[in-house]
Amino acid sequence: MSKASIVREWTRPDGSKCVGGSEDNAKAPPGSLMLYNSLLDEKVPFVPASGPGSKSLSWYTCGPTVYDVSHMGHARNYVTFDIIRRVLEDYFGYNILYVMNVTDVDDKIIIRARRNYLLAKYKEGKHTDAEVKAFAEKAVQNSFAKQRAKLAEAEALVVAAKEEQEAAAADKKGVLQRQLNELEGAIKHEAHKLSQIQTALRALGQAGDSATIYAVASDFVAEELDREQGKSVTDSSIFRAHAAKYEAEFTQDMDSLGVRRPDVLTRVSEYMDEIVDYVKKIVDNGMAYKSNGSVYFDTTNFRACGHNYGKLKPWAVGSSALAAEGESNFETSEKRSNTDFALWKASKPGEPFWESPWGQGRPGWHIECSAMASTLIGSRMDIHTGGDDLRFPHHDNELAQAEAFYYNEGCHQWVNYFLHSGHLEIEGLKMSKSLKNFITIREALKSFSARQLRLLFVLQSWNKSMVYGEASRAEMKAREAQLKNFFQNIEVAVRGVDEITSCAKWQAEERDLSQKLQAVQNQVHEHLLDNLNTAAVMDTLSELIKSTNIYLSKKRESASAAAPAQPFLLRKVASYVTRMLSMFGIVDASWDKPGFADAAGGAGDAKGAGYLDAFAAFRDEVRSLARTKADPKETMTACDRVRDVALVKLGVRLEDRPDCKAIWKLDDPAVIKAEQQERAKTASAARSFIHGGVQSTEY
Repeated sequence: MSKASIVREWTRPDGSKCVGGSEDNAKAPPGSLMLYNSLLDEKVPFVPASGPGSKSLSWYTCGPTVYDVSHMGHARNYVTFDIIRRVLEDYFGYNILYVMNVTDVDDKIIIRARRNYLLAKYKEGKHTDAEVKAFAEKAVQNSFAKQRAKLAEAEALVVAAKEEQEAAAADKKGVLQRQLNELEGAIKHEAHKLSQIQTALRALGQAGDSATIYAVASDFVAEELDREQGKSVTDSSIFRAHAAKYEAEFTQDMDSLGVRRPDVLTRVSEYMDEIVDYVKKIVDNGMAYKSNGSVYFDTTNFRACGHNYGKLKPWAVGSSALAAEGESNFETSEKRSNTDFALWKASKPGEPFWESPWGQGRPGWHIECSAMASTLIGSRMDIHTGGDDLRFPHHDNELAQAEAFYYNEGCHQWVNYFLHSGHLEIEGLKMSKSLKNFITIREALKSFSARQLRLLFVLQSWNKSMVYGEASRAEMKAREAQLKNFFQNIEVAVRGVDEITSCAKWQAEERDLSQKLQAVQNQVHEHLLDNLNTAAVMDTLSELIKSTNIYLSKKRESASAAAPAQPFLLRKVASYVTRMLSMFGIVDASWDKPGFADAAGGAGDAKGAGYLDAFAAFRDEVRSLARTKADPKETMTACDRVRDVALVKLGVRLEDRPDCKAIWKLDDPAVIKAEQQERAKTASAARSFIHGGVQSTEY
């Protein structure tokens, strides 16, 4: 069957069939939750496998391959699905069994651990700077030749794909166009890698000492060492220690970002018996075969048994250029078909191994997830998630393996809803370790708070690519400032109000704000039903905030004791906004204590003492000025100093008002200082401009 003729199909949990592109796919009772399902690439009604009224869900998410540090591309995936999980659990009330794997046995881990070990040993050797440079130049030149060949191959594939797409019948052009688009994207990636190697070559030419050479070319040196000496690395503890190190760092990073821990964590190394048994059953079911100590999945026989292969990305089947990074040994004489893939890999020198009926070896890339998820969840799963780059081959192969394993049970759809998070792009390219264009999570947290990064993702569609650029970061900062100012304004408005004696009668303004709140609550619900549209929710909350600010402004202008701002209503609005932000994980606050917890929390003993010290010092200064009958300007200067220095250190923002009644707000001291510096910079630039203009008139 050609990839152009594959029909996208999906079976609803109730057993009814859906075909891609049909208008009937979106039909659902009013009030149904709709999710973008990658099995059709359409929004479809969400129904639990256990029935429409059930609140029990099973969810498996692909966890990290722990071979290196986690970057913002990983944050995009795991924070995004943490937000979705929170909405399903905390808003819609589902009880979820959330399973995440950790891939601690994999080609990437083996190669990286081996290379790091060999590079460290090489650095310990007694090599002159000239010897190190000569070896590095050879390594970079070899990488350049290999990468240039890969780019040429990708360009040839694009030419062929264009010809095929132009010659195809009208009903085939759509799927072929998607293939062409992805192949053109692959060219950009391969060209970027080649450009990086060329940059390294130029820098290497200027390098003289070993330290500079390693700074430029250590990755290339490690790769060359691995090619020459990799087979000599036989200590399995090297691989275990490497994976354990980066698993620990990943867990710390997720905790720093506020990502909820999974209910079940599965490591490949701890499920080896289950994986071997899983492979054996697929072989027994006639959909896998042994070849030179390895075991391969038989995609031809899988199709002959009535199954579709490549459900998630049919246009990528058979294309090595469109296989996700890490699909090694794609072309080999051991396979009957180029679309077959390894379930079990025969042991090679320089690799860890386990015993099996086929000899010593280790699992293929994909079998781990099918085996571990089946062990815990079974033959029918509600939700499976992962990054969009895992669609093919990883997730497509997972589906095929599970259907082959459960063949005698008649399984044709192991996962009901496949959700894929969109890529995080930087400078027009997917953020990726292989492209060396990534920003680690720890680096990002030096510039932004965990709350800001989560807000960054909440403001984007979860299933679409997003750009990690200045525009998205500016929007995030603006929204945070809006939220912070909103909670501060409400806190100021209700502070000191005697709710027993003050007038509680609602006027037209209160009725309008209350109606706005009710409308927003309905709109937010509709947005969440529509594919968990968090960006639209945030826009709707922004409108509520604007309406509340207008209400407060009117109340300040009227300053009528007969029609004051109503604290109960204001708290209700603030509590609702807090509830939504808490559901997204943006704030960690109870609904009856609205606001940003870190900015509006109460002062402890130490901070309370700081406030008293600042007040006492200011009082002493004012008294001293009074005794000496100082110029009133000095008293005003003292007032400005306590506002701009002492209180800022305590995180207090003191704002002067035209009526000479100042108000205070709590905020991060660093934020207030940064604003002061920005104002000073702007004022200095204005003075320089004026001064320059005056000078120019003198000539």
